[in-house]
Amino acid sequence: MQSKDRFTAIVPALIVWGFAGALFGALFAGLHRILLVMGLTGWLPLVVATAAASMTTTAFYSAMPVALVGSMAGVLASIGYLIVIGHDIDLLMISGLAAGAGVVAGGFYSWMVAGGSRPLAETLTGLLTGLLAATLLSLALWLLGEPVGVFVLAAGLVALAGALFELSERWLVRLGIAWLPGVVSAPLVAGLVAAVVAGSIWILGSTTATVLDMRTQQAIAQVLHDIPPGLLGGMLGGSMTGIVLKIFGFRLEDEI
Repeated sequence: MQSKDRFTAIVPALIVWGFAGALFGALFAGLHRILLVMGLTGWLPLVVATAAASMTTTAFYSAMPVALVGSMAGVLASIGYLIVIGHDIDLLMISGLAAGAGVVAGGFYSWMVAGGSRPLAETLTGLLTGLLAATLLSLALWLLGEPVGVFVLAAGLVALAGALFELSERWLVRLGIAWLPGVVSAPLVAGLVAAVVAGSIWILGSTTATVLDMRTQQAIAQVLHDIPPGLLGGMLGGSMTGIVLKIFGFRLEDEI
Protein backbone atom coordinates (compact mmCIF):
# COMPACT_ATOMS: atom_id res chain seq x y z
CA MET A 1 0.00 0.00 0.00
CA GLN A 2 2.85 2.39 0.82
CA SER A 3 4.45 1.67 -2.55
CA LYS A 4 1.18 2.47 -4.30
CA ASP A 5 0.80 5.73 -2.37
CA ARG A 6 4.36 6.74 -3.17
CA PHE A 7 3.85 5.94 -6.85
CA THR A 8 0.63 7.97 -6.86
CA ALA A 9 2.48 10.91 -5.31
CA ILE A 10 5.39 10.72 -7.75
CA VAL A 11 3.31 10.56 -10.97
CA PRO A 12 1.96 14.16 -10.75
CA ALA A 13 5.47 15.47 -10.06
CA LEU A 14 6.76 13.48 -13.03
CA ILE A 15 4.10 14.91 -15.36
CA VAL A 16 4.24 18.54 -14.16
CA TRP A 17 8.02 18.71 -14.03
CA GLY A 18 8.27 16.92 -17.37
CA PHE A 19 6.07 19.52 -19.05
CA ALA A 20 7.84 22.39 -17.27
CA GLY A 21 11.20 20.98 -18.33
CA ALA A 22 10.02 20.61 -21.92
CA LEU A 23 8.95 24.27 -21.98
CA PHE A 24 12.25 25.35 -20.41
CA GLY A 25 14.29 23.23 -22.81
CA ALA A 26 12.46 24.36 -25.94
CA LEU A 27 12.70 28.04 -24.97
CA PHE A 28 16.37 27.69 -24.06
CA ALA A 29 17.26 25.92 -27.31
CA GLY A 30 15.47 28.47 -29.48
CA LEU A 31 16.81 31.53 -27.64
CA HIS A 32 20.32 30.11 -27.47
CA ARG A 33 20.45 29.57 -31.22
CA ILE A 34 18.97 33.02 -31.93
CA LEU A 35 21.64 34.66 -29.77
CA LEU A 36 24.37 32.68 -31.52
CA VAL A 37 23.02 33.76 -34.91
CA MET A 38 23.01 37.37 -33.68
CA GLY A 39 26.74 37.10 -33.06
CA LEU A 40 27.00 36.53 -29.32
CA THR A 41 29.81 34.19 -28.33
CA GLY A 42 31.30 32.48 -25.30
CA TRP A 43 29.24 32.02 -22.15
CA LEU A 44 26.89 34.95 -22.80
CA PRO A 45 24.32 33.16 -25.05
CA LEU A 46 24.06 30.30 -22.56
CA VAL A 47 23.49 32.60 -19.59
CA VAL A 48 21.01 34.94 -21.31
CA ALA A 49 18.97 32.10 -22.86
CA THR A 50 18.87 30.21 -19.57
CA ALA A 51 17.77 33.27 -17.60
CA ALA A 52 14.94 34.04 -20.04
CA ALA A 53 13.78 30.42 -20.21
CA SER A 54 13.92 30.05 -16.44
CA MET A 55 11.89 33.22 -15.86
CA THR A 56 9.21 32.22 -18.35
CA THR A 57 8.94 28.65 -17.09
CA THR A 58 8.71 29.84 -13.49
CA ALA A 59 5.89 32.20 -14.44
CA PHE A 60 3.92 29.29 -15.92
CA TYR A 61 4.85 26.96 -13.06
CA SER A 62 4.20 29.26 -10.08
CA ALA A 63 2.06 32.12 -11.43
CA MET A 64 -0.08 30.35 -14.01
CA PRO A 65 -3.13 32.70 -14.01
CA VAL A 66 -0.92 35.71 -14.78
CA ALA A 67 1.06 33.71 -17.34
CA LEU A 68 -2.14 32.69 -19.11
CA VAL A 69 -3.26 36.33 -19.25
CA GLY A 70 0.10 37.24 -20.76
CA SER A 71 -0.11 34.38 -23.25
CA MET A 72 -3.55 35.46 -24.44
CA ALA A 73 -2.40 39.06 -24.78
CA GLY A 74 0.68 37.94 -26.72
CA VAL A 75 -1.37 35.81 -29.11
CA LEU A 76 -3.96 38.52 -29.75
CA ALA A 77 -1.35 41.25 -30.22
CA SER A 78 0.66 39.05 -32.58
CA ILE A 79 -2.40 38.14 -34.65
CA GLY A 80 -3.34 41.82 -34.88
CA TYR A 81 0.20 42.68 -35.96
CA LEU A 82 0.18 39.99 -38.65
CA ILE A 83 -3.20 41.16 -39.96
CA VAL A 84 -2.04 44.77 -40.24
CA ILE A 85 1.57 44.29 -41.35
CA GLY A 86 1.32 41.05 -43.30
CA HIS A 87 4.38 38.90 -43.92
CA ASP A 88 6.98 41.58 -43.14
CA ILE A 89 7.52 40.32 -39.58
CA ASP A 90 10.00 42.21 -37.38
CA LEU A 91 11.01 40.42 -34.16
CA LEU A 92 11.56 43.51 -32.03
CA MET A 93 8.37 45.15 -33.25
CA ILE A 94 6.08 42.17 -32.68
CA SER A 95 7.66 41.37 -29.29
CA GLY A 96 7.47 44.99 -28.14
CA LEU A 97 3.83 45.30 -29.20
CA ALA A 98 2.95 42.03 -27.44
CA ALA A 99 4.83 43.07 -24.30
CA GLY A 100 2.85 46.31 -24.17
CA ALA A 101 -0.41 44.40 -24.58
CA GLY A 102 0.71 42.01 -21.84
CA VAL A 103 1.44 44.88 -19.46
CA VAL A 104 -2.01 46.34 -20.08
CA ALA A 105 -3.72 42.96 -19.66
CA GLY A 106 -1.67 42.24 -16.54
CA GLY A 107 -2.64 45.62 -15.11
CA PHE A 108 -6.30 44.86 -15.72
CA TYR A 109 -5.86 41.45 -14.07
CA SER A 110 -4.13 43.07 -11.09
CA TRP A 111 -7.03 45.51 -10.77
CA MET A 112 -9.61 42.73 -10.94
CA VAL A 113 -7.78 40.15 -8.80
CA ALA A 114 -5.64 41.33 -5.91
CA GLY A 115 -2.65 39.01 -6.21
CA GLY A 116 0.09 41.03 -4.54
CA SER A 117 3.72 40.80 -5.55
CA ARG A 118 4.03 36.99 -5.50
CA PRO A 119 4.00 36.47 -9.33
CA LEU A 120 6.93 38.86 -9.78
CA ALA A 121 8.75 37.41 -6.76
CA GLU A 122 8.41 33.89 -8.18
CA THR A 123 9.56 35.00 -11.64
CA LEU A 124 12.60 36.84 -10.29
CA THR A 125 13.46 33.78 -8.22
CA GLY A 126 13.43 31.83 -11.48
CA LEU A 127 15.73 34.47 -12.99
CA LEU A 128 18.25 34.20 -10.16
CA THR A 129 18.28 30.41 -10.08
CA GLY A 130 18.55 30.28 -13.87
CA LEU A 131 21.54 32.63 -13.80
CA LEU A 132 23.22 30.54 -11.11
CA ALA A 133 22.53 27.28 -12.98
CA ALA A 134 23.92 28.73 -16.22
CA THR A 135 27.02 30.01 -14.43
CA LEU A 136 27.70 26.63 -12.82
CA LEU A 137 27.19 24.76 -16.10
CA SER A 138 29.36 27.24 -18.01
CA LEU A 139 32.13 26.71 -15.47
CA ALA A 140 31.78 22.93 -15.77
CA LEU A 141 31.94 23.09 -19.58
CA TRP A 142 34.99 25.34 -19.40
CA LEU A 143 36.75 22.88 -17.09
CA LEU A 144 35.83 19.91 -19.30
CA GLY A 145 36.79 21.67 -22.51
CA GLU A 146 34.47 19.44 -24.54
CA PRO A 147 31.45 20.72 -26.53
CA VAL A 148 28.08 19.20 -25.69
CA GLY A 149 24.85 19.07 -27.65
CA VAL A 150 21.62 20.94 -27.05
CA PHE A 151 19.98 17.84 -25.54
CA VAL A 152 22.61 17.56 -22.79
CA LEU A 153 22.66 21.32 -22.20
CA ALA A 154 18.89 21.49 -21.77
CA ALA A 155 18.74 18.45 -19.49
CA GLY A 156 21.55 19.73 -17.29
CA LEU A 157 20.19 23.27 -17.05
CA VAL A 158 16.66 22.13 -16.21
CA ALA A 159 17.96 19.80 -13.52
CA LEU A 160 20.21 22.46 -11.98
CA ALA A 161 17.75 25.34 -12.21
CA GLY A 162 14.85 23.21 -10.94
CA ALA A 163 16.78 21.94 -7.93
CA LEU A 164 18.10 25.41 -7.09
CA PHE A 165 14.61 26.87 -7.42
CA GLU A 166 13.11 24.38 -4.97
CA LEU A 167 15.97 24.81 -2.50
CA SER A 168 15.75 28.63 -2.45
CA GLU A 169 12.13 29.31 -3.45
CA ARG A 170 10.65 29.76 0.02
CA TRP A 171 13.02 32.36 1.42
CA LEU A 172 13.66 34.21 -1.85
CA VAL A 173 9.94 34.53 -2.62
CA ARG A 174 9.23 35.61 0.94
CA LEU A 175 11.92 38.30 0.60
CA GLY A 176 10.53 39.40 -2.76
CA ILE A 177 6.97 39.65 -1.47
CA ALA A 178 8.19 41.88 1.34
CA TRP A 179 10.10 44.29 -0.93
CA LEU A 180 8.51 44.24 -4.38
CA PRO A 181 5.52 46.52 -5.18
CA GLY A 182 2.41 44.47 -5.86
CA VAL A 183 0.99 46.96 -8.37
CA VAL A 184 3.63 46.15 -11.02
CA SER A 185 3.84 42.41 -10.35
CA ALA A 186 1.19 41.03 -12.68
CA PRO A 187 1.80 43.59 -15.48
CA LEU A 188 5.52 42.85 -15.67
CA VAL A 189 5.09 39.08 -15.61
CA ALA A 190 2.29 39.18 -18.19
CA GLY A 191 4.39 41.46 -20.40
CA LEU A 192 7.33 39.06 -20.23
CA VAL A 193 5.21 36.06 -21.17
CA ALA A 194 3.47 37.97 -23.97
CA ALA A 195 6.84 38.95 -25.47
CA VAL A 196 8.03 35.33 -25.41
CA VAL A 197 4.80 34.15 -27.04
CA ALA A 198 5.17 36.78 -29.76
CA GLY A 199 8.76 35.69 -30.37
CA SER A 200 7.58 32.11 -30.82
CA ILE A 201 4.93 33.26 -33.29
CA TRP A 202 7.62 35.23 -35.15
CA ILE A 203 9.69 32.05 -35.56
CA LEU A 204 6.72 30.04 -36.81
CA GLY A 205 5.42 32.82 -39.02
CA SER A 206 8.82 33.46 -40.56
CA THR A 207 9.07 29.88 -41.79
CA THR A 208 6.24 30.58 -44.25
CA ALA A 209 7.46 33.99 -45.34
CA THR A 210 8.90 34.07 -48.86
CA VAL A 211 10.34 37.59 -48.64
CA LEU A 212 13.12 36.71 -46.23
CA ASP A 213 16.72 36.61 -47.39
CA MET A 214 18.61 33.33 -47.48
CA ARG A 215 20.66 34.11 -44.35
CA THR A 216 17.53 34.73 -42.25
CA GLN A 217 15.86 31.57 -43.56
CA GLN A 218 18.94 29.52 -42.67
CA ALA A 219 19.04 31.05 -39.19
CA ILE A 220 15.38 30.19 -38.57
CA ALA A 221 16.00 26.66 -39.84
CA GLN A 222 18.83 26.31 -37.30
CA VAL A 223 16.53 27.49 -34.51
CA LEU A 224 13.85 24.98 -35.48
CA HIS A 225 16.48 22.25 -35.68
CA ASP A 226 17.62 22.88 -32.08
CA ILE A 227 14.18 23.04 -30.48
CA PRO A 228 13.22 19.30 -30.57
CA PRO A 229 16.39 18.05 -28.79
CA GLY A 230 16.12 20.94 -26.36
CA LEU A 231 12.51 20.03 -25.61
CA LEU A 232 13.33 16.34 -25.09
CA GLY A 233 16.40 17.09 -22.98
CA GLY A 234 14.43 19.52 -20.83
CA MET A 235 11.63 17.01 -20.39
CA LEU A 236 14.10 14.34 -19.26
CA GLY A 237 15.91 16.70 -16.89
CA GLY A 238 12.66 18.01 -15.44
CA SER A 239 11.15 14.56 -14.94
CA MET A 240 14.23 13.17 -13.21
CA THR A 241 14.59 16.24 -11.00
CA GLY A 242 10.91 16.14 -10.01
CA ILE A 243 11.16 12.48 -9.02
CA VAL A 244 14.35 13.00 -7.00
CA LEU A 245 12.94 16.04 -5.18
CA LYS A 246 9.72 14.20 -4.43
CA ILE A 247 11.64 11.23 -3.03
CA PHE A 248 13.60 13.59 -0.77
CA GLY A 249 10.35 14.97 0.65
CA PHE A 250 9.79 18.24 -1.21
CA ARG A 251 6.09 19.07 -1.45
CA LEU A 252 6.14 20.12 -5.10
CA GLU A 253 2.37 20.39 -5.32
CA ASP A 254 2.45 23.39 -2.96
CA GLU A 255 4.12 25.53 -5.63
CA ILE A 256 1.98 24.42 -8.58
